[in-house]
Amino acid sequence: MNAGYILLFSIVWLVFAYIWYGNKIKNKVIRTDDSFITPSNEINDGKDFVPTKKSILFGHHFSSIAGAGPIVGPILAFALFGWLPALIWIVLGSVFIGAVHDYAALMISLKNKGKSIVEISTRVISKKAGMIFTIFVWFTLVLVEAVFADLTARTLINMPDIAVPTIGLIVVATLFGIFCIRPDRNVLISTIIALIAITGLIISGEYFPIYLDYQVWLFFIILYCWLASILPVWVLLQPRDYLSMYILLFGLAIGVAGVLIFQPTINAPAFVSFDSKSGPLFPMLFITIACGAVSGFHSLVASGTSSKQLNKTSEGKLISYGTMLTEAILAVLVLCMVSSVLIWDKESAATWNGFFGLLEKSSNIVFGHAIGLTIEKFGIPFYLGLSFGILMINAFILTSLDTSARLGRYIVQETFGDKFGGFFKNKHTATLVGLIFAYIIAATGSYNVIWAIFGTSNQLIAAIALFIVTIYFVGFKAPKWYTVIPAIFMLLVTEIAFVYQIFYIYVPKQNWILAVSAAFLFILGLVIGIECIQKIFFIKKEKAKTV
Repeated sequence: MNAGYILLFSIVWLVFAYIWYGNKIKNKVIRTDDSFITPSNEINDGKDFVPTKKSILFGHHFSSIAGAGPIVGPILAFALFGWLPALIWIVLGSVFIGAVHDYAALMISLKNKGKSIVEISTRVISKKAGMIFTIFVWFTLVLVEAVFADLTARTLINMPDIAVPTIGLIVVATLFGIFCIRPDRNVLISTIIALIAITGLIISGEYFPIYLDYQVWLFFIILYCWLASILPVWVLLQPRDYLSMYILLFGLAIGVAGVLIFQPTINAPAFVSFDSKSGPLFPMLFITIACGAVSGFHSLVASGTSSKQLNKTSEGKLISYGTMLTEAILAVLVLCMVSSVLIWDKESAATWNGFFGLLEKSSNIVFGHAIGLTIEKFGIPFYLGLSFGILMINAFILTSLDTSARLGRYIVQETFGDKFGGFFKNKHTATLVGLIFAYIIAATGSYNVIWAIFGTSNQLIAAIALFIVTIYFVGFKAPKWYTVIPAIFMLLVTEIAFVYQIFYIYVPKQNWILAVSAAFLFILGLVIGIECIQKIFFIKKEKAKTV
């Protein structure tokens, strides 16, 4: 099978879907109207609410939602089930579930003065259900902060040559934000200068590696997250994510070009098994691949930071639906590369470029080797491609990390700060409470105990978010099937996954912490799901309005 044909077909389909299905959601469900004043223009406090050019916001949003998910998820699913099931889920799930989920979450937040979907849940479901959902999401964000901080620290230890470009990117981004992200500034020229500086930093990293202890790196990463969360969004978060986008898009572009031009042949099986060591294809495939198809984390970003920066409602489709499908292209590219340029060595002797041999080290190493071998045919030395691939995934992780810290602050301030004020309203303490927990979890390694349940929890957030947007739009006489069918599907996936994990994995292994946690989340999903379904089908409809 030709990997180039598969990638080309997927890109054509996703571009077509952006125009066809994206416009259907925009016109029938969202019904945008640029006469509506967005929160960024209405509030415009120069800190969190800032009207932003769509090119800048696209970079921020894409970098924030991507994380390591569209790379790690497809790699693991490929190993467990084969490339074909993973491909089908990515190209269909991203169009009909993931992009709809992201777009709708962004737009209902706009209509509610930039409030997060967590805060909105209290209004559209119930106060009790909303509070439970809020606490659940906050702990999930803390876990994300802990794991991504740990991954970043360990990556900097294992590859000290990317420390200079990692730190330098933060400095360049800050200068870019202070001097360049203004309506009267030429963003194109500023971007070119910044990218030249970043290229110099990448080259310098080879000659000036930085060696620091794990605890030191972890402390600095947590400190960076605190600064990124409390500083005005245009100073650090926006420009860092915007500039990171070019690293990510360059990797995406050169990877796509390599596969399309050289058309490597897939040497791995299209299908492996309906039942892997991690569980049956249904529902575990839909848990393993999240960000490339649908991810609850995206709704938190869309309604947490991006909705506070969107300048016009008509730009929402590009920022949310468009970035989700761009992420799907990345996920398909990863599948095409690892199944063709790497060797399927499951039943044969391991080689230096064997997939399973590399997977024993980490998914990051798998991706680094795959992109290094892909772009090597352009005359780029393999070791540079490998380093760039690792830097690329590290940039993904950092953007999700600092966004998670800011989202955690918003949740504390919106949910508890508006009620109790004081400690919960202060941006410094609202940020630190989550980051301190994250530091403790990362430093002690205790996240290893509960991380196994994160994938299912993340998809439960997606299911609940889809129910919330359905209730909201049905209240304005919008058609419900575009969102309620994906909501019910994702709820079934997560509930069945929890049952499987409890009775076939955690209880047999006597892992009572995970068993109890999964049981609690199963009940949470069931209770909120039933309440949402009742509201959707028995809701009192209001006069139709546009968003």
